[in-house]
Amino acid sequence: MPSTSFDFDAGSESPVPHAVLWDMDGTLIDTEPYWLAAEDQLVRSHGGTWSHEQGLALVGNALPDGARALQQAGVKLEIREIIDWLSAQVVAGIRREIPWRPGARELLAACKEAGIPQALVTMSERSIVDELMLNIPAGTFQASVTGEEVEQGKPHPEPYLAGLELLSEYTGQDLVPAKCIGFEDSVPGIASASAAGLHAVLIPNATDPGAGNWHRIDSLESVDVQEMTRWLVQVSA
Repeated sequence: MPSTSFDFDAGSESPVPHAVLWDMDGTLIDTEPYWLAAEDQLVRSHGGTWSHEQGLALVGNALPDGARALQQAGVKLEIREIIDWLSAQVVAGIRREIPWRPGARELLAACKEAGIPQALVTMSERSIVDELMLNIPAGTFQASVTGEEVEQGKPHPEPYLAGLELLSEYTGQDLVPAKCIGFEDSVPGIASASAAGLHAVLIPNATDPGAGNWHRIDSLESVDVQEMTRWLVQVSA
């Protein structure tokens, strides 16, 4: 059902973001250390070696791609088994502590207060998203897309296009990608958001994609709805 506080027309010239789509790992919460530690532990338990650089190369990629890389490093498990084991370690880490990135919770709350629909678009699986959702106020997200729910993962635009489709169904309006914000931290992620036509915003973390067809900020701490609106106004000017 469309939100009663969603009070602008997605087909209008309103500069207010029509939606905000969030990556999770490394953007909303800093779980990359959980993933890196789990990958290292798994490879070593199978007698292989795994470097920090190898782990960073997997940041933002689809989990089956990462699982294949771990198999090449010596892990003698099926892809599904690898994904399940890694995901369980990350869920355990989130249960111990949710490592929010600075400003993330505040901006989530500000968007919710403003009635801006939000979607979570992640290559992690539903088990991890469900654990996070237990610690977020109800109604913060109107949609979520996880890695196992798309045919092609990031950097392909499908995950973000799927998120836009779900939010369009929620609002009952055809959302214009360029009037929606997509927050990302990784090379595959920012490429996916940009290819989907979003106003892609990079907040570098474990990896730094550098300059490209996206907006770049150092932190979410100084971002509010007014600042996001200014970004869209500047692009359309």
